[in-house]
Amino acid sequence: MWRARFDFSRGSTDIPATAVAAYQPRTIHGPARNAPARTRLMGPRPPSSSPMAYRWATPGDINAFFGLSLDNLADLVLAVSLLAAVFDYPAQFALSHFVPGTAVGVVVGDLIFTWMAFRLARRTGRSDITAMPLGLDTPSTFGMVFFVLGPAYAASLASGMEREAAARHAWHIGMCAIVASGVFKVCCSAAATTVRRLVPRAGLLGSLTAIALALITFLPLLEIFDSPLVGLASLGIVLAALTAGIPFPARIPGALAALLVGGVIHAIGTATGWIPSGAAHAAIDPRAALWPVEWLSALRLEWLEAWSDTMKYLPIVIPFALGTVVGGIDCTESAAAAGDEYDTGTIIAVEGLATIVAGACGGVIQTTPYIGHPAYKAMGGRAAYTLATAVFIGVAGLTGTFAYLYQAIPGPAILPILVFIGLEITAQSFHATPQRHYPAVAIACVPALAALVTIEADKLMAAGAVPTGSLARELFSIRLLSSGFIVTSLLWAGMLAALIDRKLLAAAGWCLAAGACTLFGVIHSPFPDGRLFLPWDIGQLPAEALGRSPLELASAYAVLAAIFAAWHMAPRGSAHSSP
Repeated sequence: MWRARFDFSRGSTDIPATAVAAYQPRTIHGPARNAPARTRLMGPRPPSSSPMAYRWATPGDINAFFGLSLDNLADLVLAVSLLAAVFDYPAQFALSHFVPGTAVGVVVGDLIFTWMAFRLARRTGRSDITAMPLGLDTPSTFGMVFFVLGPAYAASLASGMEREAAARHAWHIGMCAIVASGVFKVCCSAAATTVRRLVPRAGLLGSLTAIALALITFLPLLEIFDSPLVGLASLGIVLAALTAGIPFPARIPGALAALLVGGVIHAIGTATGWIPSGAAHAAIDPRAALWPVEWLSALRLEWLEAWSDTMKYLPIVIPFALGTVVGGIDCTESAAAAGDEYDTGTIIAVEGLATIVAGACGGVIQTTPYIGHPAYKAMGGRAAYTLATAVFIGVAGLTGTFAYLYQAIPGPAILPILVFIGLEITAQSFHATPQRHYPAVAIACVPALAALVTIEADKLMAAGAVPTGSLARELFSIRLLSSGFIVTSLLWAGMLAALIDRKLLAAAGWCLAAGACTLFGVIHSPFPDGRLFLPWDIGQLPAEALGRSPLELASAYAVLAAIFAAWHMAPRGSAHSSP
């Protein structure tokens, strides 16, 4: 979900000129897109017999570290809190079994990404390489809690298991699901480079823009306005120091300044009664998380016995894994647009490996490359922030101290950094995309807006709201749009970019791809959990699906593909169609 990175007060940070040049947004008119990123974005690198030493640690890494590490901590606590609050899952069991293994996956992924940054710097002779950030995937955190772990725990209790036995069985199912996700992602890594080469930049960056604007920027604002005295003060500091580049007094990094000011306001406000003291983490006893050793039982491989019970959850789990694969390809393209050309297949393979390691060690949340590499680069972050995050998350997760850290930091003081990242990603996506493809980037945002509405509508229905009549049909339409929205954004943006380039046959191909994805539920799944299915075994559809079942939606895409193909073969008239 939300992915974070930050900048020192950019105006006061010593950012090398090469880093600024690498990030300067510009439309690419020169070399081909498949040329090395530096050639595409910054012109050919002048020959040098003595490459510059890699400046792997700069002041900008401090802001980046705060954002990446705090976001990971938030995801760890989010999973435990939701399970305890919604499903009455034993919090102490979750703290001692889930968290350490999940942290191990983050450590492995961030360490490898740090090494990859050093390797890229050595190969290119540049000193301004920024490491790819990796962390826990927030959308699949919600998916695992509400569609896998929670239901598995409830089913185990219903079968007569004791509370701890049911919790353990659900944990084993979660581990199997995460390992399966990692294997799936490793398999996809072989085709990742080809996908990136074939998909236009508007398609790749458009889906990132959708996530950045609708989810990373908007959802944090909801919590910011839950405590505006803290949130707006921190947001203002972030926008001034990071977005506008105005140095904060005493050269304090912008992200750190926002956290400190927000924390002080929160402490004073709760002490004086200005700010009501909430109970956001009431389900967690931090003392229960200290020095966990229970997760080591995962190394006995007893969880493999749960594979048979895991199979029924894979149609739910795999779409989330596919979403991170597409997101990883998008992130690699975003990094290339900022000047750092990483191998796409390697990025996806590392993501998959880290997920497998996390699952095998007891983790229940998959890892993913975080979007926002260009924002980290603009801050001056290099490789130290991912290295520091690996160390910090490892220590916090394996010692259990993360719960204390999370409870001590008010959310509204952290989340403005995510707003900044969402704005930076959105701006970078437009700047790195040819101007004629702006409509393709814009249409990619529509499915994400539907996902945003679906998130809030699901909360209403969970609270007892029962939509009927036309409202029920409208909400179902929104659900169809939101299901698999990352892939939908990519496909729609690719189709529109092809049309803008007057490539009707290519547009027809995008339509056929969308139709094929629809047949299996990769996009437009009619089910609330977004599960996959086979075209001949879809199952019982909701009443609102009348006239727009997966078969009918796929047929609509096929008809559109036929129209575009026939249009391509028809005699061409004037250069431009009339409105």
